[in-house]
Amino acid sequence: MSNKLYDELIKYCEVECDVALSTMTTLRLGGIAKYVVYPKTSLELNELMRTIQEFNIPYKVLGKGSNILCSDKYFDGIIIRLDRTFDDFYFDDEICTAQAGASIIAIAYDAMKHGLSGLEFASGIPGSVGGVTFMNAGAYKSNMANVIVEVFVFRDDKFEWLSNEECQFEYRHSIFHKHPDWIIVAVKMRLTKGDEDEIRNLMDNRRERRLQTQPLEYPSAGSIFKNPEDKFAWQIIEELGYRGKSKGGALVSDKHANFIVNANHATATEFYALVCEVQKEAKDKLNRDLIMEVEKFNWD
Repeated sequence: MSNKLYDELIKYCEVECDVALSTMTTLRLGGIAKYVVYPKTSLELNELMRTIQEFNIPYKVLGKGSNILCSDKYFDGIIIRLDRTFDDFYFDDEICTAQAGASIIAIAYDAMKHGLSGLEFASGIPGSVGGVTFMNAGAYKSNMANVIVEVFVFRDDKFEWLSNEECQFEYRHSIFHKHPDWIIVAVKMRLTKGDEDEIRNLMDNRRERRLQTQPLEYPSAGSIFKNPEDKFAWQIIEELGYRGKSKGGALVSDKHANFIVNANHATATEFYALVCEVQKEAKDKLNRDLIMEVEKFNWD
């Protein structure tokens, strides 16, 4: 990469250079990214993607960084961040339209104030709308696929709406996993009328439950493994005796065994080594396949 690229980027984007990915992820792990850019409008995003294609440079869209494990390596490319600029949302009767960078927690609480139900499950997920849509995030037997009507996407050099069905939502999965070059720009969600006090009480109760059962005092990416159909992942990890086990600064939480946390200035390498060790033990001893729910980035 050259200064020519930087000169091009700053024409229409806020640009930061050599930024630690650890400052952009909830795990507080990761190496340095060459460029971090903040497009303000769809037009700027379009120009940015044209430049990326022209310079043939790798890129990654990052929201709140709550479900990603970045390697310790230098990323010689562009991180596109939408959480500072693409963060508006509004309600029209029971429909909420939100830009990809908006906080799903903020939307869930605002929906509650509007007497709208459907996002209570998301009130503790520290992700952006784009991120929770990408992974079809969920909790308490609900997920984003249950409320999403359409997703506004930039793909093949144009913006268009995809229906819920076209997004091919599955458990912690969507069509966007198969097309990492597509960018989620906004989402339209259908909620239902409800009682504000009832919604508030449910969200408060779940917040208390999270405080009691999750290691929120440490940097983490939430649940590290997907739950198999017949058993919770934490039960498998506990059966292996891995609750409280550590590798370097990475630790299998004492409070919730499916949380591997950055307990003491871990490196991404230490963290991933512990993940792999748990997976190997599960396969060797229990013939169980534990699949990572958290996305890996910049490892190859």
